[in-house]
Formats: sequence, structure tokens, C-alpha cells
Amino acid sequence: MRRPRLLILGGTAEARELARRTAESFEVITTLAGVLDRPARIPGVVLNNRFDGIDDLTWFLRDLFIDLVVDATHPYAATISAHARAACAAARVPRLQIVRPAWARGPGERWIEAATWEDAAERLPVLGRRAFLTVGARNLQAFAGRADCWFLVRLPRVPDSALPLPAHELITGLPPFRPADEIALMRTRRIGVLVTRNSGGASGHGKIEAARVLDLPILYVRRPDPEPGEVADSAEAALRWLGVAA
Repeated sequence: MRRPRLLILGGTAEARELARRTAESFEVITTLAGVLDRPARIPGVVLNNRFDGIDDLTWFLRDLFIDLVVDATHPYAATISAHARAACAAARVPRLQIVRPAWARGPGERWIEAATWEDAAERLPVLGRRAFLTVGARNLQAFAGRADCWFLVRLPRVPDSALPLPAHELITGLPPFRPADEIALMRTRRIGVLVTRNSGGASGHGKIEAARVLDLPILYVRRPDPEPGEVADSAEAALRWLGVAA
């Protein structure tokens, strides 16, 4: 009798933790959507691919006889989460979405919400002419027209194509990032505004602490709402949903 087959979507910290802690109870398949070149060691089968829409994911679920899906993608990965909901409904596969809590505004922090990334770009350079962008590669195009600003861009890896920004420096790295290191980085690059996603979680909060210490505005776009269906706020909660002892 085979073990239940679990598909985990995403390369987040929650996805990696879930794969480690379910490896004995499930046949685990983790998909990373091509985000990382050298992901941390993850038990089970690891696929570095992108699904070509809802039909492709539905076929994958049926062809591999997936029993359960946990969507542990980034909180701003709205498209894959929407596709996962539709594909799981079509394939009749139970699905859980992990949505880590957003960061709350702390004392002394200057948060400014923009409606879209294009709106965020429009608010520059009034807020600052030297911006630290931690918005993900797909959102950089919104800032392509800001020839009056300089950008420090951090991505998980070097992208396959040149960045669409007129004046910038690219750095790469994966969290966790220490607040002291973030402060030093922003000081040496003379950053005037932090442009970021409200991703939540402890590992990426260092830049928020650094912006507070340096009294920099934090410009962000509100994260998308979770997809309809069951939602957990942590890997621990997901383990309970899967019936695995925490």
C-alpha cells in the first residue's frame, strides 16, 4: 500500500519545513517554479519547473495521482495560487494554502501603501531618489521609466535577462538577512526609500528594522487576498491539517 502523495507548491521556508516534516508520512513532491538555482536540501522529489496554466497543473495532479496539495508559495504569488485552486477543484484534490501573517506596522516605522507597483513607481522620487527594491523580478518593469532614480535591486539569483531599469545595482541573496547587515547595506548605498512587499515572516524582517533605524519610508503594495478555501498561517498549522503530529 503506497503512502499518500503530497504536492507542495513553493520554495518558501514553510514549504521546505513542511517537506522535511512530512517525508516519513507522505510521498512528497515539491515544485519550486524555477525560482532558485540551488535550493536548500529538500526531502522527496524536487521539481524546478513552472506549470503552463490551469490545464497543465490539472493534468499533473491527475497523471501523478496527487492526493493532497499544499500551496506554500510566496504571499504575493497570486497567479499560481489561483491556478492551484482551479486545478485542485477540477482534479478533486484537497488543497490548503499557507499564508504567513503580514508584518504589522511597528513604532517609528513609516509605511506607505500604493495601489499597484506602477503607483509605487509614480511616488518616486518624492519619497527618495535612491530606492532599495525587494519586490521580486516580475515587478521590476513597473519602475523601468524612472530615469530620475537609482535602484539597488536584490533578487534570489541573477536573472536570465538584463533588468529593465536605467540606473541600478543588482545584488543576490536569500534570507535570513540580519538587521545590522541591512543597515550597513542601506547606508553604504545611500538609500532614501525602501520599496518592498509585505511578505511577513522573521527571515525577511531585517530590512524593515533597518528602515526604522534609518528613518526611511517603507513603500509597499498590499498583498493579494488568499484564494477561497482552507488557509493555514504556518507550517505547524499545515501539519495539523495533514494529520501529522507536530
